[in-house]
Amino acid sequence: MTPMPQAVPGAATPAPRARGYWHGVARRLSRDPVTLVCGGILLAMFVAILLAPWIAPHDPFQTSMIRRLRPIGFPNHPLGTDELGRDMLTRLLYGGRLSWFLGITPVLIAFAVGGALGVLAGFAGGWVNMAIMRTTDVFYAFPSVLLAVAVSGALGPGVSNAMFALTLVFIPQIIRVAESTTTSVRNLDYVEAARATGAGALSIVRVHVLPNVLGPVFVYATSLISVSMILASGLSFLGLGTRPPEAEWGLMLNTLRTAIYSQPLIAILPGLCIFATSICFNLLSDGLRSAMDVRA
Repeated sequence: MTPMPQAVPGAATPAPRARGYWHGVARRLSRDPVTLVCGGILLAMFVAILLAPWIAPHDPFQTSMIRRLRPIGFPNHPLGTDELGRDMLTRLLYGGRLSWFLGITPVLIAFAVGGALGVLAGFAGGWVNMAIMRTTDVFYAFPSVLLAVAVSGALGPGVSNAMFALTLVFIPQIIRVAESTTTSVRNLDYVEAARATGAGALSIVRVHVLPNVLGPVFVYATSLISVSMILASGLSFLGLGTRPPEAEWGLMLNTLRTAIYSQPLIAILPGLCIFATSICFNLLSDGLRSAMDVRA
């Protein structure tokens, strides 16, 4: 038999392969059942509203005065009908498409615009930081709800105007988070070392600053999705967002408020959808924040 090779004294043994940061994030997420359940619920809701034209049992705009406010479990209408006889399950599926759109799109736009302005203010400093941050402070003088209502009321009802108002609400918040994170990163040792080697400002921002800033800003942005969805539903409830006969959860709450005494279970269905989606997004954001914490 061939003898086993003996280790040479003093020879370096191969180091174990280092596991990456994202592997650690995935491992911590896999051990968080609350985050996984919330992510699964949101994924199921997203697939359902995305496939609404194929899985919805009825036309969302088809009315029937003889089938008004049918209870849950009525034949061919598992979740009943609304005040105009339209199928509630179909309306909730189609309403989710618009509610999710108004909840996610303003946050994505604010993430792109506010993140870029925040990184610019934090990295450039000086008068650039002063100009951007003092302008941001002006918007902080107004509560988010009041600012959204004021802008949407001035522009008039409509999906595009509501989306613009919500985007304007979230941009200052993301600017402040991105600026504070960038300010704490730009003076770290590896950034100073990159400057000492003659690297340009754009190269430093792209290689050293953005990878450390985008994570915290993204996690904060996910926490704003639930706020955006609630504000969008509030604008529609007040008549400043989606207009009839479109299906949207906030607008459905408004049109069903007169049925709260005759069919309360039907009237609260859109509110339950808003509540469940908001809670899931909040818990998902908390789980992502814990999993992406570098100290973990």
